Amino acid sequence: MINSVEKAAVLIEALPYIQKFAGKTIVVKYGGNAMINEQLKAKVIQDIILMKAVGMRLVVVHGGGPEITAMLKQVGKQSTFVSGLRVTDAETMAIAEMVLVGKTNTEIVSLLNKYGAKAVGLNGKDASLIVAQKHLAKVYEGDEVKEVDIGFVGDVAQINPGILFTLLEQDYIPVIAPIGVGAGGESYNINADYVAGEIAGALAAEKLLLLTDVEGIYRDYHDKATFISTLTLAEAQTMIKQGAIDGGMIPKVEACLKALAGGARKTHIIDGRQPHSLLLEVFTDRGAGTEIVRG
Repeated sequence: MINSVEKAAVLIEALPYIQKFAGKTIVVKYGGNAMINEQLKAKVIQDIILMKAVGMRLVVVHGGGPEITAMLKQVGKQSTFVSGLRVTDAETMAIAEMVLVGKTNTEIVSLLNKYGAKAVGLNGKDASLIVAQKHLAKVYEGDEVKEVDIGFVGDVAQINPGILFTLLEQDYIPVIAPIGVGAGGESYNINADYVAGEIAGALAAEKLLLLTDVEGIYRDYHDKATFISTLTLAEAQTMIKQGAIDGGMIPKVEACLKALAGGARKTHIIDGRQPHSLLLEVFTDRGAGTEIVRG
């Protein structure tokens, strides 16, 4: 059991970080196990509330892939994936939008407000926040690379952050579902990591914090001794080219690169399975996970 002196030491350790980040914009990409496990979910919400209470300007971007898959199963629709991306016809897009905007986003906003925040739910259609363009999946057939149309899956073409600046100035926490709007008003489902990276860049955020289901980045994932606490933008790009960063970690690292290129100061990939990992990253000397910086 932690005693009073140890509690005081924790607060003193946090003090310089509270002073440093007060008034700064922090973008949190909320996803993975921390969205599914109820105990972890409560701790993430508490972390966000505490960060807001000490003066940080919080923006939350969330995913919802497992929830979309579950809803599709309920209506008897099988999910098909090409190059790791869900093939999204009009019916699937309607269900994805219903889940992300109508269910997941609303639940996060409700939880934040329950604990005393002023949270507002948004998606890319609101004030044309996220303008999207169709994403063509790359399929490798021998030495050939083919582009395949997989439906209403999008890339970020443009972020219009005006609505976010307005809400932040009014002390709200924007909570953003990764739905983009196309030139004809159509909806596109976009990878939430990429949305978070683009938004962090557009806001010139102090930090982008990506919650994942891994400890961070390793030079060799099979060797825990190769854990990397700090990685430069150039080193990260090299590791992707060499295949040292692959699979589901690629979108997260690329999101960090997009954020840094857009104007964010620092990015962090942290383990959302660890209780209060957001607080450990922001308020302690040791931090948590891997940070990716410009250089």
